[in-house]
Order: sequence, then C-alpha cells, then structure tokens
Amino acid sequence: MKRHVPQQYKFVIKLGMALHKYGILSYKIESYLRQICEIKNIKGTFMDNPTWINYVFYEDDDQTYTYMKIVKPGEINLGGLARIHEITKKLLAEEISFSEASDEIENIDNNTQQRKILEFIAFLISGPSFCVILNTNWMSAIAAGIAGIFIYLLYNFASKSDYISSTLESAVAFASTLVVGGLSYIFPNINVSLSILASIIIFIPGLSITNSLEEITSYNLTSGTAKFSGAMVSLFKQFFGVMLGLAFISLFMEVKHVPTIDDIPKWVDPIAILLLVCSLLPIFKVRHRDVFLCIVIGFISFYTTVFLEFTGILLSIFIGTIAVMICSKIFGKISKSPKIVFIMPGIVMLVPGSKAFIGLSSLFGTSAADTPSNMWMQVAYIFMGIIGGLLLSGSFMSTKNHVK
Repeated sequence: MKRHVPQQYKFVIKLGMALHKYGILSYKIESYLRQICEIKNIKGTFMDNPTWINYVFYEDDDQTYTYMKIVKPGEINLGGLARIHEITKKLLAEEISFSEASDEIENIDNNTQQRKILEFIAFLISGPSFCVILNTNWMSAIAAGIAGIFIYLLYNFASKSDYISSTLESAVAFASTLVVGGLSYIFPNINVSLSILASIIIFIPGLSITNSLEEITSYNLTSGTAKFSGAMVSLFKQFFGVMLGLAFISLFMEVKHVPTIDDIPKWVDPIAILLLVCSLLPIFKVRHRDVFLCIVIGFISFYTTVFLEFTGILLSIFIGTIAVMICSKIFGKISKSPKIVFIMPGIVMLVPGSKAFIGLSSLFGTSAADTPSNMWMQVAYIFMGIIGGLLLSGSFMSTKNHVK
C-alpha cells in the first residue's frame, strides 16, 4: 500500500533539489534545510553529495519517510540562487505558503533564447579580454576571440549530444589548439600558449577547486573530495585536449612559442577588465539587478591584487579575498541579494589580477620536464591565499544564519 507523503516534506525535497541544481555547497544546503525544518517543526536529517541526495523525515510514531535520488552535479546559477534566497526568506517570515513557494521555484528559470545570445557574446569577448590583461598583443587577443567562436559552437552542441557533453573539456581545448596553432602559422607573433589558455578560461575549474577546498575545510569530506576529484579530472581533460591538438598540428606545421611583445596601450586594460567581468556574468547567470555591483566588485578584486603585487602572490590574494568578502557583505545588504552572488565574480577576478595565470600557460607550451619549478608553488599560493581569506572572514563557518 502506497503511503501518503505530507506536502511539507515534498516541498523541502523540492527546495533541496533546487539548491543543489543552482550550485549551492553541500554543507550549506544541509544547513539551509535544517533551519527551515526547525522553524516549521519538521524532524529530518539531510545529506547532499555531488551525485546523490538522501533525505529522511521522522514522525512522532517512529514512522520515517526516506527520499534518495541520483542527481547531476549542480551548476552555477547566481540568478537562481538569489531567487531561492528571496523565496526562502519570505517562507521563513510566513509571507507565503509552501504551495506558493513551490510555484515560485518552478518559475525561476530565465529566458533561454536571451541567455544563449549573451553566452555567445561572453565566449567571444572573454578570451581577448583575458589576453589583454595578461599583457600579450593584439593578434593573440584576436586569435583567442576566433577560438572562442568555435568553443561556443561545441558548448552549444554539447546540450544536444551526450558524447560531446562527456568530452566537452577535451573537445574545446583541442579545437582551441587547432585554431590558435593554425593562425600562428600565418601570424607568427601570436603567443600560442596564452591565447589557448585565454580562450578556454571559462572552463578552467579554479572556482570548482576553491569550492571543493571550502567543503573539505568545513569537514564535509565526502562531498569536498568528490568535487575536488571532479575538478582535477576536468583540468586533466583540458590538458589532454591541448597536448593532443599540439601533437596533431605538429604533423603538418611547426608551432613556435615566441616571446610576447606587448603592443596594447595600457589605457585598454580597464576596458578589458570591464569586458572580462561582464563576460563572466552570463556564465554565472547573474540577475540584471545585480550586474552593476558585480562589475564593481570585479574591479575592486582585480586592482587590490595589482596594487599589492609587491607583497607577493600569497599575501596579495589573501588581502584581496578579505576585501571581496567585506564588499560582498555590504553589497548584499544594499541589493538584498545573498553575498555569494558577489563573492563568486570577485574571487574569480583575483587570479588574473595576480598575473599568476601566466605561469599556467607553461603547461600548454612546454613539456612537463621544462615546466618552471616555481609554477606549481604559485598555483598553491593562489589557493592558499583564497582559502585563508575565506577562513579569516568567517565565510566557511557562517552556516547558521546564511539565509538572512
């Protein structure tokens, strides 16, 4: 005989699924649901992992309701996250009922056609903008932009093909290498390694690695380890795609890695920073009302690390992270949006601001034996600075009141 599941349990499940879908960290999802259940006098325990969830609800007569499901890893959707935040606050304030909140959750998604256009523009301008920031040259920036068009076509096609979707990281890196390598034959002054890196910057799992380390630092070891492994596999897929592309193109031509001659005026840098921040917003699916403050925090993040570059990578990233956290809290109060909406763009902009990403280009242009020995130390310093800044600012442990 099929048991009747109370509607309030169904809503908690629906809310948890939405939080998972929009990329909320696992330990925060669990805390979120516990807080709602405490206010609504619901007894339950919750476990969220990247690929499966397990919710158990308890009745006074020792009867339990268990919900288990295999799910896909969550995506980054800051617009959806902000809407979920607003819905939950209204629910906790008893301004809406469970059924009304459920209806609002179903209406979160944005205009798909408009999003595709913005995503195409984001892929087109992110690579050139990144090249400009890293002091390359005009041809390298143009090459990254052309590669971005082919990368977007693969990215868009991945939603229609399971095979392309499973190999997307390798496919975009391979395509970018072929395009940039081919253009370098015609225009020898292209910095091949930096152009390739810039064109696939959207796929570099730096934010995923940071999130996984946050989970691990918060002692959510199962979820954190799984996400860290997934991020490293993604990075390996891109590395493999680049190496395969270089091996393939070397059969027909010699790819030369020439020193970069910066022919881009310095006054272009602020424009490039603005375009890079703006290109990230469609990828993060930020709401229109939060765009301006996200741009502001992107500039603050970037220039904090630039001005403190003399202190070294570790200290400049550390102070930059604290600055991002302080600004995100202020902007969250101004806009009534959760601070994570502003933290993510700010954290992402810390890395190009430190110029340490230049070291990663050596992975794409040299053999492992020729890779600078201090490159790995620079990457470690980046993540140490970010994690330390988040820890000191209390981001990792503020799970009790993060819906406020």
